[in-house]
Amino acid sequence: MNLHFRFILLSALLCVFSVSRTKAQSIIFNTPPQGTLRTMAEWEEVQALVVTWRDYKATLAEIIRYAQEECQVIVHATNAATAQSELVNTYGVALGPNVTILSQPNNSLWIRDYGANSVYINGVDSLFLVDWRYNRPSRVQDDTIPRRYARELGLNLVQTTVEPNRVVHTGGNFMSDGFGTGFSSELILNENTNKTEAQIDQIHNSYMGLNRYIKMPVLPYDGINHIDMHMKLLDEETLLWAQYPQGVADGPQIEANLLYVLDNYMSVFGTPYKIVRVVAPPDYNNNGTPIYPNNGGDYRTFSNSVFVNKSVLLPVYEERYDTTAIRIYQENLPGYRIVPINCTNIIAASGAIHCITHSVGVNDPMLISHQKLNDTYDTENPYVVNALIRHRSGIQSAQVYYTTDTTAGFQSLNMTPVAGTDNWTAAIPAQPGNTDVYYYIQGNAESGKIQVRPITAPEGSLKFRVLDTGTVTSNGLPLVEQLLQAEVFPNPSHGITCVSLKSPNKMPVDIRIFDITGREVEALHKGFVAGGEQRYYLNTEAWNPGVYLVKIHTPFGDKVMKLMVR
Repeated sequence: MNLHFRFILLSALLCVFSVSRTKAQSIIFNTPPQGTLRTMAEWEEVQALVVTWRDYKATLAEIIRYAQEECQVIVHATNAATAQSELVNTYGVALGPNVTILSQPNNSLWIRDYGANSVYINGVDSLFLVDWRYNRPSRVQDDTIPRRYARELGLNLVQTTVEPNRVVHTGGNFMSDGFGTGFSSELILNENTNKTEAQIDQIHNSYMGLNRYIKMPVLPYDGINHIDMHMKLLDEETLLWAQYPQGVADGPQIEANLLYVLDNYMSVFGTPYKIVRVVAPPDYNNNGTPIYPNNGGDYRTFSNSVFVNKSVLLPVYEERYDTTAIRIYQENLPGYRIVPINCTNIIAASGAIHCITHSVGVNDPMLISHQKLNDTYDTENPYVVNALIRHRSGIQSAQVYYTTDTTAGFQSLNMTPVAGTDNWTAAIPAQPGNTDVYYYIQGNAESGKIQVRPITAPEGSLKFRVLDTGTVTSNGLPLVEQLLQAEVFPNPSHGITCVSLKSPNKMPVDIRIFDITGREVEALHKGFVAGGEQRYYLNTEAWNPGVYLVKIHTPFGDKVMKLMVR
């Protein structure tokens, strides 16, 4: 029987066996499967979180304590009985049926780096795991652990460990948007010097379905060069980045990397990435003076968190910084339970929660992707909600649920399929100004599976605001005020009018003009502005007299200016 056909057939059988809780056979392959491949994003539904019980056990115990409430937790330990006793008696973890402890030889607890990645054939079917060659060759036992939990879950394991497709890689230096884009530092190039970048990209395309692989220069003070120490994808279009005081430690290189991404890449939706900032908290020396990695401080990070279905496990260090980080996560991930776990000790080893966990996707995913609706001045036209919804059995129906008052419950709108695609659409009725609109999407598969986006809905829903057209707002980040100066003149205007932008760096902007009713009057510019001053011109001679709004959208936030036309 053809090897690839056997792989696909066995993968399909594994999904059935998993649902019945019957373990299936796991097979190891060194060649990639055929079909369209898709690497899972971290915010998708997971069936298991895997850890290794070794060192920093207080931190691991807290992870297990909370993760077992969301999914199966597979614990690899040198001795399973000893690990169970320590969890229960030393750390007071009440172990439920979701915890499986396996006796498995190991060298370290950094399972993010030596664990395997969840990949689907044809996007939402036939889950398998991809295991790179671990970049710590002396840790031979660690490199065998993916085989063990693949066998435990009945999943096939595909390895990039044999030439010509051998790749050395590490999970802390990889993130996926779930739609073919991967992110890494250039460590991936530095550890595979026997291959060209094109060859590395091709291997990741063949094994993981990556069609775009973004690689950024390594940071000078991050000794391990793993991107999870300073960034995280919160969804398909939102990047969380660490922010240092100006000119401190890795701050300059982080900013350069961010601008490189913004200058050269768009999100899967074809729009600029949205940026969320979170402060990189300082460490302290013996005198209590704040220090950073450039002068001996630990690499404290809030980006080294992990999604576990409806929870996010977040590393914390010091209350005055922790509370802000928790708020930022809550604001950007509505409805998620943000679980703070003290990582003051483990961060000294250059890792935190993301570094010591790895997730395994579900066998039967429903993929729902949606670009969140932005705040709007439009009080007349419905708000169109588009979503890509896929399940291997097909989608029977889909709904948008919306409300302007969460205490009053949600109203349902049936979505309409777009012929020839996996897209569905519906329109939320127009709302008056100064109204908050909450909404979420539900897909219903032919098999009976139901899934929502966000995964936390209805407790956590998406939100946009219908703005009062007389209000000047900034619904983004304060950083926009530092990075972009804007002026419109002459003001009042009647004829040729200039919108002037000044920025120290190149950045994407979208400049649109709205009248007082929220109707778009002119799309002035959409694209990149170079550093320095750029001017854009419009002619208001034929416009009706009155108040207009010049809205400048950037990844760092929005600027809105009033324009009077005589």
